Amino acid sequence: MNALKIIVQILIVGLFLYSKLLPYKDRLNSQYKSIFDFFNSIFSPIFNFLKPMIKPFQVGTGLAVDMTQIVLLVVFLMILNFL
Repeated sequence: MNALKIIVQILIVGLFLYSKLLPYKDRLNSQYKSIFDFFNSIFSPIFNFLKPMIKPFQVGTGLAVDMTQIVLLVVFLMILNFL
């Protein structure tokens, strides 16, 4: 159970870093690129699955927030709460 909690915590931190580094993925050093690619291999299929179901949230004129990352974060936090 503790190992599962640690894994979910790592996924939460990975999701945060993934969302911050995604626009700059082409400029990452090789060491950090491999870590990014690891989290990308986890999150990309999940986002591709969720995107058709979860529409972007309109926050301004021509400005919308992708809600898939927020939904995934809420799911991770709920899992962490129930462990």
